[in-house]
Amino acid sequence: MIETLISSKTRIKLLLKFFLNSQTKAYLRSLEGEFGESTNAIRLELNKLESAGMLSAAQEGNKKVFRANTQHPLFKEIHSIIRKHIGLDRIIETVVERLGEVDKVYLVGEFSRGLDSDIIDLIFVGNIDQAYLIKLIAKAEKLVKRKIRYLIYQTEELDRINWETFKPAPLLIWSND
Repeated sequence: MIETLISSKTRIKLLLKFFLNSQTKAYLRSLEGEFGESTNAIRLELNKLESAGMLSAAQEGNKKVFRANTQHPLFKEIHSIIRKHIGLDRIIETVVERLGEVDKVYLVGEFSRGLDSDIIDLIFVGNIDQAYLIKLIAKAEKLVKRKIRYLIYQTEELDRINWETFKPAPLLIWSND
């Protein structure tokens, strides 16, 4: 879907990287390793996004580190488009809102790193009917055309989760608050 609007695959990767999780920071050489593309192609797109004000950059030692500019007027819209591209909006509509006592849903795995993947990894927190969840996940997978992997924690288990085992930290994508 998004590929018809944005022809540069590198730009799409950068938008996923920075606009799905606004806390993500990266520098040119790290992006080269992640994307498997030339530094020139990545540099061109970074410069375009920075000059448009969509990315901000700061020097950290000898590295120029980029991150999403959350103050940009289009940040929320781009974030929303990226979530729709992945299918998170459909997962929320199809799965979370029908499960009943869901407290929180976190995104982990490749997408929390800002990398595209065929698998969406989620953590559900709450009192969840697992049999019903399996049926809903199957429907959501057909809608988003990606596999969905999940973990379920009870609300009272939330304090005992070792969040440091998840790199980067899980991204909260839904909360009943």
